[in-house]
Amino acid sequence: MCVRQPAVAGQFYPASAGELLWTIERLLDNADGTDWEAPPKALIVPHAGYVFSGPVAASGYRQLQPFRNIYRRVILLGPSHHVAFNGLAASSADYFETPLGEIPVDTGTIGRLLEEEDVAVIDAAHIQEHSLEVHLPFLQVVVDKFTIVPLTVGRCTRHRIATLLEAVWGGPETLIVISSDLSHYHPDNEARMLDADTSRMIEQLDAEPLTGERACGCAGIGGLIELARVHGLHIDTVDLRNSGQIVGRPGHVVGYGAYICH
Repeated sequence: MCVRQPAVAGQFYPASAGELLWTIERLLDNADGTDWEAPPKALIVPHAGYVFSGPVAASGYRQLQPFRNIYRRVILLGPSHHVAFNGLAASSADYFETPLGEIPVDTGTIGRLLEEEDVAVIDAAHIQEHSLEVHLPFLQVVVDKFTIVPLTVGRCTRHRIATLLEAVWGGPETLIVISSDLSHYHPDNEARMLDADTSRMIEQLDAEPLTGERACGCAGIGGLIELARVHGLHIDTVDLRNSGQIVGRPGHVVGYGAYICH
């Protein structure tokens, strides 16, 4: 049995299980819920340290709580920050561990994806990667029992990601989580305008103008947008803030958005 150990516990979020659970529950309590008629199909949520992006991420995860017993599998895509490669990187791990416990990997789905030429096991792309890890404790709190399909995204087009996501789309039991921050290191007023413009593009299902300067997870977002069009779904913004608004440092900020695809 191979377990992927947490890499950023104690840095991006608390390493103590008790403190981590308290932190997430407090963030969720402070987030607004919405009465969705059906379980959301996908989330787009940020991946910075909880002190920065945690309130915005919680706004997205709060929407899942009424459907916590429906989801059984989570497809999780996030950009690679440490390793360069083509396509998507899977992990050889059987479990991903957080301070809240171990999450089983859906090795059957991973095996099917590995039949695609641009999906490969690249453990180095997971060992230090935070863009997937920071979402796992949130999922452990808001979803009852689930497996994960963790994939880091390298050089890959949104069209290819859409094709791969379609292959694992599933039904209501399958949730897709796209990990992405928005603009990076602009002055506060400039970042607000840029991120608001990016949010309009996402809501209008317009993937063409999305670039890495607008969202580091642009390929994953673009793939989801293409499938939202195919499946007749909508994407709504549930929260949009930047690090300056959250921690009170309005210098050069990072933008965070939470979006629901339904």
